[in-house]
Amino acid sequence: MDYVQLYWILVGVMALGAVGELIPGMPGSSLILLAILIWSVITQFAGIGWPILIVFAMLIASAAIEFLAAYWGAKQFGASKWGQLGALIGLVVGIVGLLPALPLGGPILGILIGPFIGAFLGEYLTRKELDGESKAKVALKASLGTVVGSLLGNLIDGILAIVAVVVFVLSTWPLVARLP
Repeated sequence: MDYVQLYWILVGVMALGAVGELIPGMPGSSLILLAILIWSVITQFAGIGWPILIVFAMLIASAAIEFLAAYWGAKQFGASKWGQLGALIGLVVGIVGLLPALPLGGPILGILIGPFIGAFLGEYLTRKELDGESKAKVALKASLGTVVGSLLGNLIDGILAIVAVVVFVLSTWPLVARLP
């Protein structure tokens, strides 16, 4: 296999990774990082400069975005510290707990349902009635915030992944175009 064929295969893997970033629980940035690493090693880091290194760091940081976005969403919708903690615990339990039970959708459902249930339970079990609002209503509002935050995090991750692929292609294409 020549370099040009390998290049397009790796760009295809990166595109798949960019789509994976938009779907909760799917490997996205890890596929892009792996493709960049393979290309870098095979070409002995030719064409790999600051833009690719920044993209590499950005993709590593994006792993935390999904977790932080659920936390942020819960906080913006009025969740207490217990609701925010419940959202984080629910996220982890949702990913790990639903995976064996639902092999085709476990992590995806876990990322959406886990924080929702965790924030709801954290709020409901620790809140008192506030200004005529029931505990269930306050807990539901906080739970919705976690889902909104999680979806926003996936969108941001997706945009970062698309930018990463574009920067990779723009940075490495001059090298590939000169190959025989």
